[in-house]
Amino acid sequence: MANEKTNHLSRRQFLGYSALGLAGLTILPRWAMANGIRMAAPSDRITVGFIGLGREGLNDFTNFSACPGVQVVACCDVDSIKRERFKRHVMAWQAKQNLPQQCDTYEFYKDLLDRKDIDAVFIATPDHWHALTVIHACQAKKDVYVQKPLAFTIGEGLDMVKAVRANNRVLQVGCQQRSSKEFEVAIDIVKSGGIGSIETIYAKVGDPPTPFDLPELPVPENLNWNQWLGPLNDPKIHYNPDLCLPISLDPEKNETMWGAWRRYRETGNNFTSDWGAHMFDIAQVAIGMDGSGPCEFIPKGYNGAQFLTMKYKNGIVMTEQPFRPDSDTAQGVCFNGTKGWLRVARGFIQCSDPSLIVGDDIPTKPGQGGANVKHIQNFLDCVRSRKNPVAPVEVGCSTSTLCCIANISYELQRPVKWDPATLSFGDDTEAANHRLYRYQYRKPFSYDV
Repeated sequence: MANEKTNHLSRRQFLGYSALGLAGLTILPRWAMANGIRMAAPSDRITVGFIGLGREGLNDFTNFSACPGVQVVACCDVDSIKRERFKRHVMAWQAKQNLPQQCDTYEFYKDLLDRKDIDAVFIATPDHWHALTVIHACQAKKDVYVQKPLAFTIGEGLDMVKAVRANNRVLQVGCQQRSSKEFEVAIDIVKSGGIGSIETIYAKVGDPPTPFDLPELPVPENLNWNQWLGPLNDPKIHYNPDLCLPISLDPEKNETMWGAWRRYRETGNNFTSDWGAHMFDIAQVAIGMDGSGPCEFIPKGYNGAQFLTMKYKNGIVMTEQPFRPDSDTAQGVCFNGTKGWLRVARGFIQCSDPSLIVGDDIPTKPGQGGANVKHIQNFLDCVRSRKNPVAPVEVGCSTSTLCCIANISYELQRPVKWDPATLSFGDDTEAANHRLYRYQYRKPFSYDV
């Protein structure tokens, strides 16, 4: 697939966006006028719309609805049954909260973005739609909570950074582990030198994607398949219900698994990105590499390499391998330092020096601790304050970039070098022209930044 032309974005510019992008907004009251768009005051409810209403979108709404001072007024999906399901859930919640019962439904997200009464949007579309919806939402002066990974390709992530900062938006990536107590404690221990200087990291995430091989089946009437496909232009992609799982109403029968679009090269980045956006992300923040990343990626199997290996310029080596000796499959991270080790996963934290783990409120089982609600509340607080959230766009970009390069090395079956300072592959034209750097969107889908 051909590369699209892109403007060069250096790491200095990249980090500058993060440092300066919101500074000018911190003194503005909400419910003032900003670029002609009405903005809500801190004392007023934040009104939102949801784009992407599958299993993840419904989960986001459930967690969002636990936060005070919010209202949902609209939702959008390419599946009419999912629109109706979401509307019913929202209106049932509104009735319990004594809120006006309103949730307008849209098939096309731009119609939702045209509404001036919406302050922010929650985006839980398949990954290949993230860039379009995020960039257009920013240009419509909406703040954004977008599910991880931030982007499907490297170029999209860099463009999303530009769009967020050029339009003075708040964006939170759904890397909710950053808001979970066990990960917060682990990050603090590593950053403070509790286990010494970090030498190696074991991060278990899972396998890379495989070629698309689902059989073609008829498209149901409730699904706008052309709109689901969006910018993807690979002729091999056709409809199969495993890609975007069907549901039913009356009685309600929801998804029992995640959409299979994640698994395939043509439509997703599989566990490398799906869980990498969580576990690699924790590794990055703990060792101070937010906004940067590894400089060399060596795929599993190359010259006998047992694991995917990522090398940082400071000498730290991260491998995709089991993070604890009693489990080959559980996702998590192990930091190995000169003074000891630390292992962390959802609902699990363990250290060679147990005295370093302080706190009675650390979750002891996966899913405990309310990290999703806390992460969303952080976003809503930042919508009001105009400060950077826990996982701003630059964080999402550097993590999704790492995941994309890992998959590029897997596909090319050779080492790939990346310069985090120039955000480039140097003279490696094969990597620079890979579809996971940038691909030509199917017409008429496009954006400008």
